[in-house]
Amino acid sequence: MTVAFQPSLLDELAGETVGVGPLAGRLRRTTLGRGAWIDVLPGWFGGADELFPQLVHAIPWRAESREMYDRVVDVPRLVHTYGIGERLPHPALAQARDALTAHYAAELGEPFATAGCCFYRDGSDSVAWHGDTIGRGRSHDTMVAIVSFGSPRKLLLRPRGGGTEACHQLGHGDLVVMGGSCQRTWEHAVPKTSRPVGPRISVQFRPRNVF
Repeated sequence: MTVAFQPSLLDELAGETVGVGPLAGRLRRTTLGRGAWIDVLPGWFGGADELFPQLVHAIPWRAESREMYDRVVDVPRLVHTYGIGERLPHPALAQARDALTAHYAAELGEPFATAGCCFYRDGSDSVAWHGDTIGRGRSHDTMVAIVSFGSPRKLLLRPRGGGTEACHQLGHGDLVVMGGSCQRTWEHAVPKTSRPVGPRISVQFRPRNVF
């Protein structure tokens, strides 16, 4: 698979080792309301641009389709999920999962167990407004941690039922963690864009039985 990706100049100049940095004292938490919050840490994953092409080729991407009204449509992105106990495509992702589990142990009370991967090939790939409410996220507070690789894309959040949107530009190793009631009281989306943008991969770490 060939992708047209422009690495971050800062990442190239830094010559960073692939892997994650510390979390304690660096995350910026924003209270969203209705019991929801997000933590954000730009550039948490060092060497993210070096890892990006490896993930493009190592992850067994697949296209999905779904029924919408009276027809079947293609899902506008490629996906793959690593289940509980499955080996991740790079040791640095396992390091990230374990670091997140250790940092959020007191709040979450359980490990991050799965890794969902999405490949946004260009600006026409997207994900519509939704919350991760299949499984325990429908009725219980939980967390979803997202690490971004590749070109920055907007992650939008809004209260379920409508309201003021929040926007975060994620890429080049940025981390966002959605916690508390976020999955059932708020929605998030990665919108399409007509601007020329390069490809992006997001890896979503979730606890058991959260989808």
